[in-house]
Amino acid sequence: MKKKIALLLLILILIGLSAYFVFRPKENTNELTLYGNIEIRQVDLSFQVSGQIEKMLKEEGDSVKKGELIAILDDKDYRSNLQKASAEVNKALALSRDAASKYERQFPLCADSTVSAQDCETLLNTKDKTKSDYEAALAQKTFSQNQLDYTKIYAPEEGTVTVRVQEPGATVAKGQTVYTISKTKPVWIRAYVNETDLGNVKYGQKAKVLTDTINPQTGSPREYQGYVGYISPVAEFTPKTVQSTDLRTSLVYRIRVYVDDIDEYLRQGMPVTIKINLVNKGENSDEHSRN
Repeated sequence: MKKKIALLLLILILIGLSAYFVFRPKENTNELTLYGNIEIRQVDLSFQVSGQIEKMLKEEGDSVKKGELIAILDDKDYRSNLQKASAEVNKALALSRDAASKYERQFPLCADSTVSAQDCETLLNTKDKTKSDYEAALAQKTFSQNQLDYTKIYAPEEGTVTVRVQEPGATVAKGQTVYTISKTKPVWIRAYVNETDLGNVKYGQKAKVLTDTINPQTGSPREYQGYVGYISPVAEFTPKTVQSTDLRTSLVYRIRVYVDDIDEYLRQGMPVTIKINLVNKGENSDEHSRN
């Protein structure tokens, strides 16, 4: 009796295993699954002149628009320099006009030798020098105006303030970082593909990007659409940060998958899953530029 029960159990186990292998979900051979991290271009912003910070208009996490004023230096000295330069321009212009007028009046007398050649040469030299002085004064005024303009920082691109480095009252040198801004776009995923799969990856291929964050409306991971925009021509050893254990000792190729439908939920360094469509390889290669 025990043998019959054991045999029956064995038969049931074999039937179960057979059913599992027959009906288990099959791996989708039309998709290549990769793992990577979000990358966003960041910009360090600084004043182009030195001075004491008067205002810092943005906090970390604030959004900025292209051309928006975000920081101001105390500009009293630079404004004073511009006023002095403007006064020098007016003075030099008056002297230049006076010298030119005298030369024009005396030139006919120089031609018929009524005025000595030495006096005529002096008039010409004075005219040329005062004109040169006027041009130099104009250049100094332009320089002073630029220096004054450089006491303000404007956002070069739309983005988000990720780091606020300085505070009002701090004295900063020219080129010293004040803010770091993450640009809104482009947003891409840095991932790595092994040599075996490299032949299946082409420029312009469609890709799905899945994050670990849940979309409350669907209850599933947030999903984005993208495309393969870059494939490195050079193999490299797998970086330590790569999450796939099969790649850690392999030579791999770095790729970028650019995200089309960007939103605020994609953050710098965020881990994501990429599913690259292997059907109709590269069908979108003409639609997307290779950034």
